[in-house]
Amino acid sequence: MFDVLLLVLILYSVIIVLLESVKAYNDAYHNFFNISEWVVTILFTIEYMLRVICVKKPQKYIFSFYGIIDLLSTMPKYLSFFFWGSQYFAALRALRLLRVFRILKLVRFLGESDNLIKAISASKAKIFVFVFSVLIISVILGTVMYLVEGAAHGFNSIPHSIYWTIVTLTTVGYGDISPETPLGQFIATIIMIIGYGIIAVPTGIVSAEYTMANKKNNHHDDGRSCASCGAEIHRNDADYCRKCGHKLPDA
Repeated sequence: MFDVLLLVLILYSVIIVLLESVKAYNDAYHNFFNISEWVVTILFTIEYMLRVICVKKPQKYIFSFYGIIDLLSTMPKYLSFFFWGSQYFAALRALRLLRVFRILKLVRFLGESDNLIKAISASKAKIFVFVFSVLIISVILGTVMYLVEGAAHGFNSIPHSIYWTIVTLTTVGYGDISPETPLGQFIATIIMIIGYGIIAVPTGIVSAEYTMANKKNNHHDDGRSCASCGAEIHRNDADYCRKCGHKLPDA
C-alpha cells in the first residue's frame, strides 16, 4: 500500500511541475501549485527520513542511487529559500526544473528492469553493428543523392545529403530539402521503404535477448526490500540480499 501511494504521489508531483510550466495554468492556479508542491516536498522529506531511520546501514542507503534520488527530490523547494530577488530569478527557475527528476523514483517500481538492462547490455554488439551498417548505407545513398540531385535542388554537399538520407531513413521527414528529379524521387522511395524495415531490427534484437533472459531466470521479484541497505528487486526464492547479504524478510 505504501509503494502504491508513493507511486501516485510521484506521478502527481511530476504532473504539477508540467502544468506549472504552462503560463495560463500557473497564472490561474499558482497558489494551488505552490501548496501542492510544499505538501509533496514535506511528504518526500518524511519518507526519506524514515528510510534512513529504518535501514540498519543508513550510509549505504544515503549514498546509493535511490538514496541520492530520494534526497534530490526533496531539495529544490527548500533551496528556493536561498534564492530571492529578481537577480536570482533565472537560477530559481532552473532549480525548480530539478523537481521533474522525481520521475526517477519510479525506477524502483519496475520489477523487470534488471532483465531489460541485461537484455540491452547483451545486445550491445548487435546494435552497434546495426547502427554502423545504417551509417554506411546513409553515406552511400547520401553520396548518390548528391550526384543525382546536386546543389540546384538543395543537396549542397555530401554531408548535407547524408543528413537528408538519415532524416528520410528514420522516417522523420523534416521536408527542408526534397528530391525533384524522377531518379532522385525513386531513390528516396527506396530509402523510405528501407527505413520502415530498419525500424523493427533493434526492437527485435532487444526482444530476443529479453526473452532469453526471462527463460534463464523465471524467478520474479516478489516486492521485498532489504532492511539493511534498502535494496529492492530480489528473486522470490532468495533468502539474502543480493547487494549486502543481509537476511531478507519472509515472502
